Amino acid sequence: MLVSQYDHVLVVISFVVAILAAYTALNMAGRVTSSQGKTAWVWLIGGSFSMGIGIWAMHFIGMLSMELTMHMNYAPGMTTLSMLIAFSASLFALWLVSKPNLHQRRLLPGSLVMGAGISAMHYTGMAALQVSPAIVWDMRWVALSLVIAFVASWAALWLTFRLRHEAAQVAQMRAGAAILMGLAIAGMHYTGMRAAIFPHQHPMMHDGVNGNWLAVLVSVVALSILGITLLVSMLDARLQARTSLLALSLAEANRELAQLALHDTLTRLPNRVLLEDRLDQAIRKARREGSFFALMFMDLDGFKAVNDAYGHDVGDRLLIAVTERLKHPLKGQYTLARIGGDEFVLLAEVSAPDEAASLASELVRAVDRPFTLDPYEMVVTLSVGIALFPHDGENERELMFNADAAMYHTKRMGRNGYHFFQPSMNTLAQAQLQLVNDLWQALERNELRLVYQPKFHAPTGPVVGFEALLRWQHSKRGLLTPDVFLPLAEKTGLIIPIGNWVIDEACRQLREWHLLGNTSWSMAVNLSTLQFEQPGLVEHVMDCLQRYQVAPGDLILEVTETTAMSNPEESVRILTELTHAGVKASIDDFGTGYSSLLYLKRLPACELKIDRAFVKELNGDGDDATIVSAIVALAKTLDLKIVAEGVETEAQQTFLTELGCNTLQGFLLGRPVSAQEAAQLGRTGE
Repeated sequence: MLVSQYDHVLVVISFVVAILAAYTALNMAGRVTSSQGKTAWVWLIGGSFSMGIGIWAMHFIGMLSMELTMHMNYAPGMTTLSMLIAFSASLFALWLVSKPNLHQRRLLPGSLVMGAGISAMHYTGMAALQVSPAIVWDMRWVALSLVIAFVASWAALWLTFRLRHEAAQVAQMRAGAAILMGLAIAGMHYTGMRAAIFPHQHPMMHDGVNGNWLAVLVSVVALSILGITLLVSMLDARLQARTSLLALSLAEANRELAQLALHDTLTRLPNRVLLEDRLDQAIRKARREGSFFALMFMDLDGFKAVNDAYGHDVGDRLLIAVTERLKHPLKGQYTLARIGGDEFVLLAEVSAPDEAASLASELVRAVDRPFTLDPYEMVVTLSVGIALFPHDGENERELMFNADAAMYHTKRMGRNGYHFFQPSMNTLAQAQLQLVNDLWQALERNELRLVYQPKFHAPTGPVVGFEALLRWQHSKRGLLTPDVFLPLAEKTGLIIPIGNWVIDEACRQLREWHLLGNTSWSMAVNLSTLQFEQPGLVEHVMDCLQRYQVAPGDLILEVTETTAMSNPEESVRILTELTHAGVKASIDDFGTGYSSLLYLKRLPACELKIDRAFVKELNGDGDDATIVSAIVALAKTLDLKIVAEGVETEAQQTFLTELGCNTLQGFLLGRPVSAQEAAQLGRTGE
């Protein structure tokens, strides 16, 4: 028997390769598990190749580490076969541990197959040695090597399955497991080598692969393949982690955007957009299943008084408190939405009209208790209108209008209650519905008109400008005033295109008057709350001024006090942007809403407009005279011009002039006129 010893450097390299191969197996299992489809197959095949090369290389480096008193050569065919066996065993191992569950009934047979593969690779590699006579085997050591191969395979499969997921603590455990697995694989090899007995004086064959350079080649190739595989795997894992983090961030951002787009920012309830979608789904479901549901339109009674008396901050707190009370009685499938101001809509599945009535009664009682909002205690009530599908409407628009009509009927009947929609209400509801349908087409049909209320320098003139007033020349109902159709325009959002048309037409008409020689005239245009809040307001105003070559200082935009104070910071920003461009701003209906003098001082307005409600009852010693005097004094302190509207008597004219009002308008001085009549005023000098 030949006495053999080992090259310690190659032995160390074989252990390093074994540990690296084990770590590669653990890492590849994680990549296969975390991938899907073709990507998983790529990692499975690539990982199996790298892992197989690593195990095969470890065994051959171990064999090449033997220093015998002979040269060893290897048969290429058997050497290649041993490599294929290593690849097949690795492929089986990775496939097995990538399964969702690895039970003992699957683990034990898998360990036998894996152990048999490793043993077959080892002994096939040994058979590649070209020696004669053949190697003599000590079967006791062979049996021990097979047991080690089986136990090592069982441990390798179990550890790989348990440690296949990426995590900080798993990465540390994976390194320790790789060392143990590497030692087990190397132990199996060197036990198998101990079983080999090389006979003395065996003849040499020289047609095989020489082992002197094979050790270097196998070591370099194996370490390179394993190193590259691990590097690619780690880079992919990091990229996948960053991609997952980015995907989660994008998903979270999308959820937040959806929340903002589909929910009311104050109460977090669904807004009109989401309500319309839910209502459309409810209609389709009811038609499909032959069921019905209730749509309740709700409005708070007395909310405006609270808002005006205590301010918008308290009003917002009250709306939040009302929302919580409205949610309490709700059960089952429902959508509670806030569609603006103090208006709420409830979409609820009910089995019978009595159930809808019971629910509406609970909602009314829930709100009809005092609200304590420190330091105030206040009372508001709830008016509810109920429409049932399909009895009270076949589509979303009909249901909303009929529920709205029923709610207004509740208000007319004393408020703080509920009413179902009845056919007797149909005339008003259908008239409103038809009016809205007509209003959608009014712009296209060129039915909107402007008339112009002259504004006079106090006390009697001359004319300094006009206020544009909107009228609708309805094809069947004749000339309609704004109080008939503007509330509907506000509810449907039509106020935006209508308001933009008013600005455009007012600028066009002002340009015509200027070309006729009335260059000192200005034009005042009222802005609704929705129009004032639209993002493109400033751009639209500047576009109209440029299109008609009107100086910005000749356009006065009137914003009501309530509108300006609904969002003071945003109002300051928008009005500042407009006034920096040269457009003038006026606070309309001053004294009728809730103001903060701090914000009023910051608003870049050029004038205050005293509401006609104070002027109407004006006399020398009444409360209205005191209020008007205070408003004029405040305006003078803030260096603002004062405009008084609704002047109908000479006494009002004299009193307002003596107080110091700069501009007057009203029926006493001049009623609203057409554009042609206004031009005539300029020619006559009246």
